[in-house]
This record gives sequence, C-alpha cells and structure tokens, in this order.
Amino acid sequence: MAGGEAGGDSSTAPTILVFGDSLSAGYGLAPGEGWVELLARRLQQRGYPHRVVNASISGDTTAGGVSRIEATLRQHRPALLLLELGANDGLRGLSLGALKANLSSIIARAKASGTRVLLLGMALPPNYGPRYTERFSAIYGELAAEQQLPKPPFLLERVALDPALMQADNLHPNAAGQPLLLETVWPALLPLLPLSMQ
Repeated sequence: MAGGEAGGDSSTAPTILVFGDSLSAGYGLAPGEGWVELLARRLQQRGYPHRVVNASISGDTTAGGVSRIEATLRQHRPALLLLELGANDGLRGLSLGALKANLSSIIARAKASGTRVLLLGMALPPNYGPRYTERFSAIYGELAAEQQLPKPPFLLERVALDPALMQADNLHPNAAGQPLLLETVWPALLPLLPLSMQ
C-alpha cells in the first residue's frame, strides 16, 4: 500500500499519514496484509472518517525522510503523522546524533504545518552492542518528551523476539505479526483520533 490510501471520503476526511520504511511499507507481504492497511480497515469498521495514506519507502532513513517530508506534507495535508523511521539508520550504524536531529526536524516541520505527530519507537538487535542499542532506543523517548508528543510505542514490541512472527530475515514481521503491530500502535493512536478531526 506504499503511496496508497484507504478509507473515508478523500475530499473531506482527515488524513493519517504513515511516514516510514519497510516495516510500514509492507515488505515481504501480500497486498492487504500490512499493519497500515489493517489500520485503515479498523478505522473504517469503527466509523472513523479518516483516510490513511502510506508514504513509507523500504530502505528509507531519517535523512531520506527529511528530504521528502515537506513535499509529502504539502501533497497530503495530514491531520496526523505516524512517524516510523530510524531502523535503517541503526542497522547501518549511522550517527545517533544525526538520527535524533533528523527525526526532530521531521517532527518540527509536521507540527509547523498543523499536523499532530505520533512517533513510533524503534530498537535494534543486541549484536550492535549495549551502548549503541540503548542510546538508540532512548532517543525516541527523549524526542517525545522534548517535542511534547505521546510516549512512543515500540512498534515491534510484541513480535521481535518470536521467530514465528518474523520473516526469514528476522527483521520484518510476517503476516501473522502484522495484527500485533496494529495492536501496539492502536492504544497510542486512539486518543489522537478525536483531536485530528477538530
């Protein structure tokens, strides 16, 4: 569903923009299986007017996100941004200072356009070393506090340690894991839905 949308009347419905990487773009999944598409269906089933636009790109980094956020905000004018980036920065061992600065820039630009933001937390496999992995994960909570955002849910919290819910690469959840990603995001998203309709 990358670049696609679902749910609501596109002319009047508030837009939820999912801005992420392969974890949200549906990597390795059949159409309709990804958590973003499951979110669109749930919103529709529960009577929310929102349309969901998935602007996630497999392999994207926070620097890539910075380069495309302005145009994406102008194109879709979202009421709410679900920001899911950073995993590829960490897997490539990129600068954590740059990670934080890039995410902060994306958040600030979204807020300046009147868009509410839900930042989704990330974590890395332990083989990257405790110092790097702990600092990486901590950045998401720090940003949420500094930017006055809801506490970031760790997107893979319910699936990362269960091989039965992960694809063979052990990085991307499989189809069975996708509903659990939605269940992780939903409690943090739910309080923002009425606000995004104002």
